[in-house]
Amino acid sequence: MIKTAKFQLGQVVRHRVYDFRGVIFDVDPEFSNTEEWYEAIPQELRPDRDQPFYHLFAENSETKYIAYVSEQNLVLDDSDLPVVHPQIDELFVVNEEGEYLTRPELCH
Repeated sequence: MIKTAKFQLGQVVRHRVYDFRGVIFDVDPEFSNTEEWYEAIPQELRPDRDQPFYHLFAENSETKYIAYVSEQNLVLDDSDLPVVHPQIDELFVVNEEGEYLTRPELCH
């Protein structure tokens, strides 16, 4: 059964366990990464495959990167701080309220 995604494109989220946050730029309705990636996660932390997974423009205190995270490991970030990532401008514009909106030219 495919579940409805809890989070949407442009929302800022943070990881429940690890110290990073990011802007959602894509959603997979269920796990859609490699078997190697999945097996590399320690078994006690390995999420169910049957849930939405999110692609994030992510940041932590040391670096910027792209993260792939299960829905169960994400919560909304309520810090109101902007996410600093070099690729955000490719997909989003930020409005006066600090919301990340999909660039109009990318909408079909």
